[in-house]
Amino acid sequence: MQDKVTFEYAIIRFMPKVEREEFFNIGVIVFSKRKKFLGLKYHIDAEKLAAFSCEITRKELTEYLKAWEFICKGTPNGGAIGAFEISDRFRWLAASKSTMILCSPTHSGLCHDPSIELEDIFEKYVL
Repeated sequence: MQDKVTFEYAIIRFMPKVEREEFFNIGVIVFSKRKKFLGLKYHIDAEKLAAFSCEITRKELTEYLKAWEFICKGTPNGGAIGAFEISDRFRWLAASKSTMILCSPTHSGLCHDPSIELEDIFEKYVL
């Protein structure tokens, strides 16, 4: 147990009509302070997207999520937020929003490798 570290995660949701509160999961973001890890993985199901919205394309939604990837990586393409400390970037991405792309409440756990947790959570809640 001593070699395990804490991690936090949030499920990324697509909610095209916020007032209807209908959503589907499109990704996962995982953060581990001790491992200095912030990772994001997403998949946009074309059939679900068509059923939920005709107002936004898969390409547009992918562009928004690419911006989230830049923030996770801390690259200049992540803008001012991409320059924040890794924990602040996670908090900013996982913060409560009233937009089409939002996150679930954060959850925590213990793991050996947060990148493996990212894959496991992604397969369980998104695919």
